[in-house]
Amino acid sequence: MWRYKSQVVFGLGLFLGILLCAQMGMYVVNHVFGTMINLNIFQFCISLFKGNTFLYHSVLLTINSFIVVTIFSICKKMIKQLMEINKIKNKITLLKNEQLTLSVNHHFQRKKMDIQVITCNEPVAITFGFARPKIVLSTQLIKMLDQEELAAVVYHETAHQKYFDPFKIFILQLISEVMWYIPLTKWAYQNYKILVELVADEYAVKRMGSELGLGSALLKLIKTRLGGGSTPVLVHFTGGTVDYRIKQLVEPENSIPVKLQTRSIIISINMIMILMTLMIIV
Repeated sequence: MWRYKSQVVFGLGLFLGILLCAQMGMYVVNHVFGTMINLNIFQFCISLFKGNTFLYHSVLLTINSFIVVTIFSICKKMIKQLMEINKIKNKITLLKNEQLTLSVNHHFQRKKMDIQVITCNEPVAITFGFARPKIVLSTQLIKMLDQEELAAVVYHETAHQKYFDPFKIFILQLISEVMWYIPLTKWAYQNYKILVELVADEYAVKRMGSELGLGSALLKLIKTRLGGGSTPVLVHFTGGTVDYRIKQLVEPENSIPVKLQTRSIIISINMIMILMTLMIIV
């Protein structure tokens, strides 16, 4: 159930991102290679004004600036993300506990050795990386949880790994920041982050055969948070994610609706309709 909903939300955000990139790509091809491609909103906007006029050059400058800034922003965010991943890799290498890493991978029969255990006094459980996501657990987390709870956490993170959630979340974040003028992109990004947690929980429960291990692990991590400890990476306290997760564990038969704000729908639909109408006119 949650897997299907997450795919729909991701598909919506990705479609909007592809639509913008395709339009910018066609515009660039038009100007670089002189090849006229129909259904290009940017080219159409320019064609509405006569050449060698103030309005024509103003529109041309605005569109060119918009495309340059957008492309620069995309490249900047991608480079920054890759640098962050490399930074995390280096930090994990420095903090890696070789003995526990071997032990945990052997215990969970991870032939690819894709679980890394780091020496850390904070409860950490994350999945990072794009092409080959890895799971990182801290020694404090392993110390805090019993075997059943730890297994539930590992299966939860395995779902993130299996479905390439770090990469998908980054893509939606990138789209929402670049296409800030279409609120649906932000909605897709925020809701996908919640849905993937529910998908991962659902995956863990199926593998464990019970909600007890995951529920107990969540409660321990929440208790640590309320007790004044640092925020464990496993639990996302923003956006009501924990509330959704606990509700799903307590009442798995009830579906949690994915709600859209009316204002976001209206603004986004108007923006999309304007783009599509102008494309059809061309």
